[in-house]
Amino acid sequence: MKRNDIFGYLLGFVLFVVALPLGMWWIAGRPAPAGLGVIFFAALGVSGLALSVWAIVYMRRVGRGNPMDAFDHSLAPRTSSLMTEGPYKLCRNPMLLGVIVYYFGLLIFLRSGRADLVFVVFFLVMMKQLDSEEKRLERDFGEEYLKYKAETKKLIPFVW
Repeated sequence: MKRNDIFGYLLGFVLFVVALPLGMWWIAGRPAPAGLGVIFFAALGVSGLALSVWAIVYMRRVGRGNPMDAFDHSLAPRTSSLMTEGPYKLCRNPMLLGVIVYYFGLLIFLRSGRADLVFVVFFLVMMKQLDSEEKRLERDFGEEYLKYKAETKKLIPFVW
């Protein structure tokens, strides 16, 4: 694994798994762990992170690339083949879905309108990023991606 790859994975982990959740916790008034919220956070957090890790590993092994692409600026090699199986059969963006599931658990734990607002802003930015990414995938994979896009939901399996 190259140094850029390691940096990319560490950056993603720090931003999405540590920094943003800590910021949400801070904005929510730093509540102490207690009650059912902790159980929901643990269950959804582990499930969401497992889905994200599965998608990242699959992307590296099958797509032979990295997820480090933001608004059409690549920080590491992009995938060289379109991934339509494994976690990418569930939805076109399983990595983001996993992060969102993780954040939902956090929001249940925090019960804070201010933390909810941070999540909404994050979600809107990510939707903009997905639009940019889908245009790039259409350029890179053409008809193959358009077919996959028509057959597979964007973010929430069976729904959207």
